[in-house]
Amino acid sequence: MELLIRPYRADDLAAMAAIWNQVVEDGVAFPQEETLDLPAARAFFGQQSHCGVAQDRETGVIVGLYILHPNNVGRCGHIANASYAVDRRMRGRHVGELLVRDCLQKAKELGFTIMQFNAVVASNHTARHLYERLGFVPLGVIPGGFRMKDGHYEDICPYYCVL
Repeated sequence: MELLIRPYRADDLAAMAAIWNQVVEDGVAFPQEETLDLPAARAFFGQQSHCGVAQDRETGVIVGLYILHPNNVGRCGHIANASYAVDRRMRGRHVGELLVRDCLQKAKELGFTIMQFNAVVASNHTARHLYERLGFVPLGVIPGGFRMKDGHYEDICPYYCVL
């Protein structure tokens, strides 16, 4: 499968919301607890600095996405933050890696100089391995920083990289 990573369009919103909602419903990676309907997706994705989608070149199907935005404001506004979501059926096929690489390039283009991930769940070994392979530095551990869907708490590991 060959993927195209491109900016999202309005006609991508239903697919983006469906993929985003999978991750929210899994309850093991995103802090959000509420899923997005189409109006909420339009507002949410529209307020980001940039959203990219991974599209199968052959079928045109959206298989993943990322959101990119400032991590903070003012004197810390040069630090970006991002989230990535890959369709359950496509996980393990390096879609996430393509999204992260594109996101890092887009962050540079938008003038960000640092990427920071605030809450990578410690048990998300796939994401942590990818981030570290791409040059992200772990900043430590926040004990019990993430409430899993089943109610127990897991540690989170903040990461950063200089762009």
